[in-house]
Amino acid sequence: MSAELALVEDPVLAEGLPEELSDTEHIGTISKLDKDVKRAALLMSQRQARWLVAEYYRIQEMRVRASNQVRASDKDGIPNLCISYSLDGYETMERNLKKVLGDWAAQWTVGRWLQSQTGIGPVISAGLLAHLDIRRCKTAGHFWAYAGLDPTKEWKKGEKRPWNAELKTLVAFKLGECFVKTSGKESGYYGQMYKARKALETERNEAGDNREAAAKILESKNWGKETNARAAYEAGKLPAAHLHARARRYAVKIFLSHLHEVMYRDWHGEAPPVPYIFEKADRDHRHYIAPPLWPVAEPGRNLREMLPEL
Repeated sequence: MSAELALVEDPVLAEGLPEELSDTEHIGTISKLDKDVKRAALLMSQRQARWLVAEYYRIQEMRVRASNQVRASDKDGIPNLCISYSLDGYETMERNLKKVLGDWAAQWTVGRWLQSQTGIGPVISAGLLAHLDIRRCKTAGHFWAYAGLDPTKEWKKGEKRPWNAELKTLVAFKLGECFVKTSGKESGYYGQMYKARKALETERNEAGDNREAAAKILESKNWGKETNARAAYEAGKLPAAHLHARARRYAVKIFLSHLHEVMYRDWHGEAPPVPYIFEKADRDHRHYIAPPLWPVAEPGRNLREMLPEL
């Protein structure tokens, strides 16, 4: 590939360059691989899909960097074919991998449920299926802990990380922000949940309910004197970014509890164990929220085909 780039970049040697090696044709060749790759995608294992999700985000990052470089080159008035070539390649690969991962996820019943939720696309649905193993997680709390959403778990220097870093990024940030972006849509179930929680957190904050928490946080770190965060903590309140994170985390945890139930029903063929609070507190189920759009209209493959008995 580097030799072809050198030929295209040299105006003298480019005269004799065969048409099939031109920039446009080469990118087209990458696109033509799509059909074969899509067929192979249906045969991927959970581990292979997990690797491909990580590769997708790596390529996405490279595409963003290449795009920034193209804009900078255009601004300087010295565009370069090599940079544009790289951008085209990353865009094509990113687009193809998104399609491949979406097809892999959509063949499973759980994947179809995931993709029916507003804000959850091909890559995130594949990432969740690729990272979470319902055989090892009897309760939604196991999902929360594995995704780094259990506040009781601390990671100290020299210790093994008590959660999966890739899953935490996927769930707590990427998925969480998707819910935030869809909070204005009526179909955005978890986005609406974030919106309602944000309003409640704001109301409590203004009422002074976070005064004790603000004082502890203020003591735990040397905050800059001129920062908005420090001003909020000194006033006995949590800053806007903290309220945003709280509401986002709430919506994500509810979603993970729903995903756990959907995966449990799909793999075990029955409802998951009743949470302790529901079982012991006078069997009060008023706080139970059923997964939206479940069961799916057109089921796909069962998770047992992906995850055999341990």
